Amino acid sequence: MKLKFGYAVAIASALALTGCGKKMNQFAADYFSVNPNPLEVSGTHVPAVVTGHIPAKFFVKDAVVTVTPVLVYDGTQATASSMTFQGEKVRGNNPVISYATGGAVSIPADFVYTPEMRRSELYLDFTVNQGSKQYVLPRVKVADGVVATAALADAATVNPALAADKFQRVINERYTADVHFLINQANLRKDELESDQVLRFHRDLASAAADSSMVIEEINISSYASPEGKLDFNTRLAQQREVNTSGYLKDRLKKDKVTEFGELTANFTPEDWEGFRRLVAASNIQDKELIISVLSMYKDPEEREREIRNLSSVFDQLADEILPQLRYSRMTASVNIIGKSDSEINAAFDTDPSSLTVDELLYAATLTDDLNRKSAIYSAVTRIYPDDYRGYNNLGMVQYQQKDYDAAMASFKRASRLNPNAPESQMNQGLIALINDDFRAANASFGQAAGIDELGEALGVLYLRQGDAQAAVKAFGNDKSNNAALAQILTKDYAKAKTTLAAISDPDATTFYLMAVLGARTGNSTMVNSNLRQAIKLDPAKAREAASDLEFASYNISSVLK
Repeated sequence: MKLKFGYAVAIASALALTGCGKKMNQFAADYFSVNPNPLEVSGTHVPAVVTGHIPAKFFVKDAVVTVTPVLVYDGTQATASSMTFQGEKVRGNNPVISYATGGAVSIPADFVYTPEMRRSELYLDFTVNQGSKQYVLPRVKVADGVVATAALADAATVNPALAADKFQRVINERYTADVHFLINQANLRKDELESDQVLRFHRDLASAAADSSMVIEEINISSYASPEGKLDFNTRLAQQREVNTSGYLKDRLKKDKVTEFGELTANFTPEDWEGFRRLVAASNIQDKELIISVLSMYKDPEEREREIRNLSSVFDQLADEILPQLRYSRMTASVNIIGKSDSEINAAFDTDPSSLTVDELLYAATLTDDLNRKSAIYSAVTRIYPDDYRGYNNLGMVQYQQKDYDAAMASFKRASRLNPNAPESQMNQGLIALINDDFRAANASFGQAAGIDELGEALGVLYLRQGDAQAAVKAFGNDKSNNAALAQILTKDYAKAKTTLAAISDPDATTFYLMAVLGARTGNSTMVNSNLRQAIKLDPAKAREAASDLEFASYNISSVLK
């Protein structure tokens, strides 16, 4: 009996010395560290890395330990993926921890964020398999709470893209007519004065003068001589053409009872070399490049003419086709068409929307901040002008602002069917996808919305929701919004974030809440309290949010929350 007992003791001692056979001891909290600690929201997740330093003579050689990160919050818990480690006597493919020296372990953890996680505790659970036995070691707490500032990114505050109207209160039109002259003559010929374009010019002017919605701003006469012959002669000739045309036009305006036309101006150009260059360049003349090069080589008018005449092969063609077109007076009238006033447009919508053009209706919607009236106007656009995508896009924009996202998406899709290339409705569909956390669809839609002013802000929020604050800062650019300031806070550019928040034209509760976060991160308790107080005044729900926000854990904000 004594021999058997001594043998058993020897075996037990050997097992103890080699780290086999005995159970694992309890893990200690100080074996582990967590980065970050406290945990932080990144996009829509709470990622972390738990690093463990296992001491020597601890990890039993024949043990397999499975470690599971568990986030406990609000009476429930979320588990991350487990990691398994094994002793050096175990046959397996898991990371090995030496019994003699211990070792380091790295355990990634990731949880889908919910607001209740702000007040939480991160534990590690341990399950041990040792031979045929399985047992559980006590869980170990390794971190407290989640900083949820990144979760303040809000796609709902991004401005949807408006499909703009083309309404112009004043539309300028120009009426023109040319009167041509024979070579070296300044007299006005009857057939020129009765040409279709001259008669139409007078008809249009008379009509404009009789229309109360049209204003003749200016009438101008420009007279020219072709670049041939002596400059002095051409100067007198062009001037006389101007005088004769001016006299004719004044008499005709008086005859047509066109009396209000701003200013009548007149000028003349002795030799129209620019017109000559333009006509030659547009012609089929064989040596036109050579002619144009002469114009570049010689600046003196008489030298130019002499060199061009030396091109005997083409000069006759110039004389027949080009020069006659440069002997003329051009009459030009600048006429403004005055559109409806804002009050007239509003009144027309209230009485008979169909009397308005599509652009007048779209413009009418910009005259009010009342979302219900905007909705009524855009609905009228879709009814009266059903083939114009802008009505559906802008109706969807209002529905989006009213948080009726299903209706908004239906409107945006209808707009895209009418105009598949419309970038506004593509971007707006991306916003709906972003609100639904469908980042792939959002990214695809934003990729088809190049050139839209609102795209930068939308992309910035997408990057924030994906956890890439640096990319978000770049996308926001100089945007002045809560989301842009949030990206700057997350990248620790606190001075820029403060400037951005201060520049927001219509600050809301989130604006002041972010300013309070800035105060907390920069050690300014006055800034924390004053901005929290204003945030809670605008949105009482911010009090509960602040009470569980670890950003303010080092500050006494109890008086502000009352």
